[in-house]
Amino acid sequence: AATRERERRNNNNNMSDENKKGGSDIEDQRAKTAFLFREDVKPGLRLEMELRKIFISSESEFQKIDVIETYFGKTLVTDGKTQSAERDEFAYHESLVHPSFLRCASTGNPPKSVFIGGGGELATAREVLRHKSVERCVMVDIDGKVIDVCKQYLPEWGGEAVVSDDRFELIIGDAHKWMMETEEKFDVIILDISDPIEAGPGIMLYTKEFYEHALTRLNMPGGVFVTQSGTADSVPPPHALGDRVTDTSCYGPIHNTLRAVFDCVVPYSTNIPSFGGDWGFTMAFQASSAEDDKTLIENEWKFPQPEVIDTLIEQQIEGGAAKLGLYDGISHLSMFALTKKLREMLKNDTRVMTRDNPVFMY
Repeated sequence: AATRERERRNNNNNMSDENKKGGSDIEDQRAKTAFLFREDVKPGLRLEMELRKIFISSESEFQKIDVIETYFGKTLVTDGKTQSAERDEFAYHESLVHPSFLRCASTGNPPKSVFIGGGGELATAREVLRHKSVERCVMVDIDGKVIDVCKQYLPEWGGEAVVSDDRFELIIGDAHKWMMETEEKFDVIILDISDPIEAGPGIMLYTKEFYEHALTRLNMPGGVFVTQSGTADSVPPPHALGDRVTDTSCYGPIHNTLRAVFDCVVPYSTNIPSFGGDWGFTMAFQASSAEDDKTLIENEWKFPQPEVIDTLIEQQIEGGAAKLGLYDGISHLSMFALTKKLREMLKNDTRVMTRDNPVFMY
C-alpha cells in the first residue's frame, strides 16, 4: 500500500510539472499576441505598437477622436493620426511655443497678447501661460469635443489649470473665420492645427492668403508668427528630393508660402518619436527696416550663444529652466541646425500653398 501511495504521488507530481510547463507555454504564446495600433506616417512607412488600453473612442462633427494607451503612454489620436503622446508631448509643445516667445523678448518686446489657432489638447496654452509677460491668450478651436475629451482624459496636458487661468479665453469656433474677422492684434500668433490633409478642417490656415492676413494681425515691431509644419526628416526620402508628384511633405511648401509674405522665415525641427521621426516648425517675422540684412537677422536667431537663450528662459518663464523638459540654449542650436539634406530639400522645393492650389500632406 505504501509503495502504491508513493507511485501515486510521483505520478501526480509529474502531472503537476507537465501542467506547469504547459501553462507556462500558453502564457508565453499569449505574451506574443496583443491588440495593435497602426498608423501610416508616410507612403510605405507604418508605425505599429501594442494597444494597451482604449480610454475613449468617440466622434465629433469634425473628426474621430480616440484616447488610447500605447508604447508612448496615453495618446490623443484624431482621424487615425497621433496628435499628442504622454512620453513626448512636451517636446512638441515646448518647440512650438518658446522659440517664438523668446524671439519677441530678445527684441525688447516680451509677448503680452497671444493667439492660438487650434491647440485642443490645451498643452500649447499651458506653455504660453508659463511666460510672465503674457496678459491675454485667446485660443480658437473648432472642435469643442476634443477639448472636453482632453480635459477629462489628458488633464496633465493642461486641463482645468489652463481653462481657469484668468489670462486665458477659449472660443469654440473656426480659427480661420475668427482671425479674418477680428480687429485685435497679437504679439505672437501660433497655429497648432491638424496637418493639411485633404479632408481636414484646417487646410485654409496654411494658405498664402491667410498668412497675408495674419501679418496684419501682428503687433509691430517684434511680432512673431509660428506654425507646426509637418514631417521634417533629417534624411528626407528620395521622393522629397526629386519627383514632387509623390512628395507628401508640407515642410517645404509651408516655408515657401511664409517666405512669400514675411521678411524673415526660420524653419526648425525636433524629434518627436511618437510622430515617427523629426517634426518641423516654421517661425516668421518682419525685419525692422527694408535695408536690414534679412539673412543675417535669421542667422542671429538660429545660432545665438546658448547662454543668451538660457538667460531669456530664466527671465521670461515662471520657474525657469526647471519647468522645461526639452528646450534650452543647447537644444535651441540643435533645433535650428537643419541637416544638409533637409536644407537641400527646402532649397529645391518651389511649391507655394494658396486657396486655389493647396498641398495636402499624407
